[in-house]
Amino acid sequence: MRKELRIKNKISELERVAQFIEQIGEELQLDMELQMNLNLVMEEMVSNVIFYAYPKDEDSEIELLAKCDGKRLTFVISDQGKEFDPTAKEDADPDVNPAEREIGGMGIFIVKNIMNQVTYQRLEGRNLLTMTKEIEN
Repeated sequence: MRKELRIKNKISELERVAQFIEQIGEELQLDMELQMNLNLVMEEMVSNVIFYAYPKDEDSEIELLAKCDGKRLTFVISDQGKEFDPTAKEDADPDVNPAEREIGGMGIFIVKNIMNQVTYQRLEGRNLLTMTKEIEN
């Protein structure tokens, strides 16, 4: 399986991302809990690109790629926004009171705990965030 989705860097596009994840879940017959977790992962990472990768009011595209070999489901989020490696950020401490915690870091912490592997690279002016989940089919 291989699917691609191109979206604009607008928060309203998250609905299309959720539909993309739902289609993948149905095609691969993933259980509802995994689908919900994958939706959370994609919503968190795509919204970070929408909010932080581009200057306000700059229109651009974000590319999502999903591929599955039957054992591993891999997502790649690609954008031309400013360079940022979310995997380099120190994990947030989940035991700290949210009111006392610094802003940022919880999203990637959640993503790293849901996905089996999360990697980042900057290639030819693009941010590429690759996230892999082992699935049992």
